[in-house]
Amino acid sequence: MAAWGQRLAGVRGVLLDVSGVLFDGAEGSGVPIAGSVEAVARLKRSRLKVRFCTNESQKSLGDLVRLLQQLGFDISEGEVTAPAPATCLILKERGLRPYLLIHDGIRSEFDQIDTSNPNCVVIADAGESFSYQNMNKAFQVLMELENPVLISLGKGRYYKETSGLMLDVGAYVKALEYACGIEAEVVGKPSPEYFKSALQEMGLEAHQAVMIGDDIVGDVGGAQQCGMRALQVRTGKFRKLWHYPVAGCSFFLQDSPQGVCTWEQGGPQTALSIRISWGDWTTRPQATPQTS
Repeated sequence: MAAWGQRLAGVRGVLLDVSGVLFDGAEGSGVPIAGSVEAVARLKRSRLKVRFCTNESQKSLGDLVRLLQQLGFDISEGEVTAPAPATCLILKERGLRPYLLIHDGIRSEFDQIDTSNPNCVVIADAGESFSYQNMNKAFQVLMELENPVLISLGKGRYYKETSGLMLDVGAYVKALEYACGIEAEVVGKPSPEYFKSALQEMGLEAHQAVMIGDDIVGDVGGAQQCGMRALQVRTGKFRKLWHYPVAGCSFFLQDSPQGVCTWEQGGPQTALSIRISWGDWTTRPQATPQTS
């Protein structure tokens, strides 16, 4: 296996997922994952650029950042790419008036958005608001439109909280896609545009950055599809064996004595995903960032 320095050569920036990587959520709070606060601090002391890239859609950006600060993380709102603010920009640019099927925790993000006479649906991780009545209302809005628009804040299958695994927005998006015969527009990971916007904020090209996350599809797969390198931590939703279709191919994660996972696409290894724990990240040698 190639040395870490070779694998991470040329990396000038790190994108960090939040839920399942920095902390596990709990009702109204959260618990930092062991070693994550120190790891973020070390990254920020290095010459690497750092940005946080999340699909969080139950907390407003301000609430999320305040929670992370309370847990001990060095983070500010300007360092975070989150789906709700990005979605608001899209709605304004396109003159869209959404029916909001979202969690009350992010409703304030849409205070400046016209929601009268909806001509689209915005769906997020609505939690207990995913009732039949609300889902059916979203279905009815879409079916009444000549060109239905469904915008989803992320499309995750599930995520992890301290109480266990939680069903994410992706399952509900799939239900509306199936019922209406449409395909949702995803604002968030694994959307290429989402990763590109984060890279633009960092002033980096894809080959100069590495994504660290717990989701092999949203974090690792999405980043690699954009030309980035990706590392998967063994925390959050991580499972020892994953098998999901991505871009028409199947890949598997396989353990090795070095704690490295390979991405396989029906044959020889074509891309790389290194799976680490925060302990590994903070003790193994880091690649020396290249200066421009």
